[in-house]
Amino acid sequence: MMPATVPTSKMTPVQAPAGPHLDRRSVALRLLAQIRPHLRMALAGLLCMLVVSATELLLPLIFGQGIVNEVLSPQSSMTRVTQLVLVLVGLMTVRGLFRYGRSYLLGYTAQRLVTDLRSQVHQKLQALSLDFHQRHRTGELVSRITFDTTQIQQGVANGVADLIAQLATLAGVAVMLVYLNVRMAAVSLVVLVVAGGAIHGYGRRIRHASRRVQERMADIAATLQEMLGGIRVVKAFTLQRRLQRRFDEENEAGFRAQMKSVQLEATITPVVELLTAIGVAAILWVGGWEILHQRMDAGEFMSFVGYLALVLGPVGGLSRTWTQLQQAAAASQRIFELLDEPERVVELPQPRRLRQCQGRVTFENVWFAYEPGQWVLQGIDLEVAPGERVALVGPSGAGKSTLINLIPRFYDPDRGVVRIDGIDVRELALEDLRGAIGLVPQETVLFGVSLRENLAYGRPDATWEEIVAAAKAANAHDFIVQLPHGYDTRVGERGATLSGGQRQRIAIARALLRDPRVLLLDEATSSLDAASERLVQEALERLMEGRTSVVVAHRLSTVVNADRILVIDGGRVVEEGTHAELMRLGGLYRELFEAQVEKGVGASGS
Repeated sequence: MMPATVPTSKMTPVQAPAGPHLDRRSVALRLLAQIRPHLRMALAGLLCMLVVSATELLLPLIFGQGIVNEVLSPQSSMTRVTQLVLVLVGLMTVRGLFRYGRSYLLGYTAQRLVTDLRSQVHQKLQALSLDFHQRHRTGELVSRITFDTTQIQQGVANGVADLIAQLATLAGVAVMLVYLNVRMAAVSLVVLVVAGGAIHGYGRRIRHASRRVQERMADIAATLQEMLGGIRVVKAFTLQRRLQRRFDEENEAGFRAQMKSVQLEATITPVVELLTAIGVAAILWVGGWEILHQRMDAGEFMSFVGYLALVLGPVGGLSRTWTQLQQAAAASQRIFELLDEPERVVELPQPRRLRQCQGRVTFENVWFAYEPGQWVLQGIDLEVAPGERVALVGPSGAGKSTLINLIPRFYDPDRGVVRIDGIDVRELALEDLRGAIGLVPQETVLFGVSLRENLAYGRPDATWEEIVAAAKAANAHDFIVQLPHGYDTRVGERGATLSGGQRQRIAIARALLRDPRVLLLDEATSSLDAASERLVQEALERLMEGRTSVVVAHRLSTVVNADRILVIDGGRVVEEGTHAELMRLGGLYRELFEAQVEKGVGASGS
């Protein structure tokens, strides 16, 4: 008896599962690590920002204690006033130039950060095993690489930059206020502390609300992607109303999440502004008292008012900036959680190379489960000799496709070993292993590029003559040359402009071009009409010649000439032999075959 739990493969490095949430400190440190390659640009942008803040701090001083006092002074002269005005204009010009530098340099840093993150997420999504992709909707993953990264870009380009600028301005203003009048500065400090407390209190709620918005946007994207991907089925079964209701529900959930976030954002700014206005009124009252008691002159008071005006912008802006940062933090959590997702299929640090593959495939007591305790394969022992043609047949859900998916390491077995030429596939370099294997699936996936490019995916360095030869061998050349642009015809998303039989022949040509030693055919003719099946079957015969072939059979009539047929049921090999031997045995194979003959179809399901 096997245990009820799925043991961890000994070849897979132990990785801690990604936690549901990362704390703010971890997110900030991860973002800083991402920015490090572009640190020079970021620091240059921050330097420009500090220069802008410094010029802004000088403006009230020059205006109040310079121009105002000079105009009110009995000894004033227009020459001196003109000089001060020119200094003021010069400072504003410098501020404008450095503002441009700040925006460009920090914008570059943010865009570079997002570009790098998108690339890392794309690479991670390709590295994650098939079980991850089966557990997550495509639209949800697309949302992370688009919507979430955009939130991060806005947070870094605007939020972080503005926060530092605002804090620098506030610090400088605080120094100048103390320099001008300690009592008024003390009142200002109380105002800043109260406003800062309000901003911090709202921050956590905004971050949680932003995460919910991002999750709802991912749901909307996933629902939309599913509808577009299955548009033919939607129309054929008149599912428009049902799917519209489903989309509207997701859309309304997104609206409610957005409005919760909008409500918080709409509340924080007027609250902070009200607190600030009350504080400014108190400061002006103290200032009036200081002037009446001749403890402050008009120039100092105007400078103080100028600094108050300067501080109102950062204090009010802090609420908006904090909102942006919380949105970016929530998006960063989702991105880093994806990047931290453990990979079930991991290549060894120093894998073995598969130089000359002979094509011997071996399964030794292989057990596999998608979910703990729910075994899909149970104790599979199988050896396929080089050049042998082995067919896998059986009822739907028996584990046939799962078995062949273990050969190229789309999954790793939970127990037992899969070998190629006597080497555990987990010890091999994935590039070598998969380079020795050709796969023709039931549903051929073509990319939205030209047929020439789709064929060349089988072997990117193939010559034009080799591409044409492969297409001819796959019975694809004749229909290709009849297309509007021949081999340069773009086939649309997933090859939508081609028929099922045409797509299947392209897949066979791609496999021929790859020239693999091991060939995996996963119900390659199951959904074709008779004419298409004949052309595809001819191409498959050429493809399998001289190669180790493991064929998952949908139509049993297509595998009667196999060297060996394995009948899979309940994850176990229950019968084995040639077609004639299995028919004489009178077991499950004969039952399936005769059922197909009676139906005149030859399909047993997968």
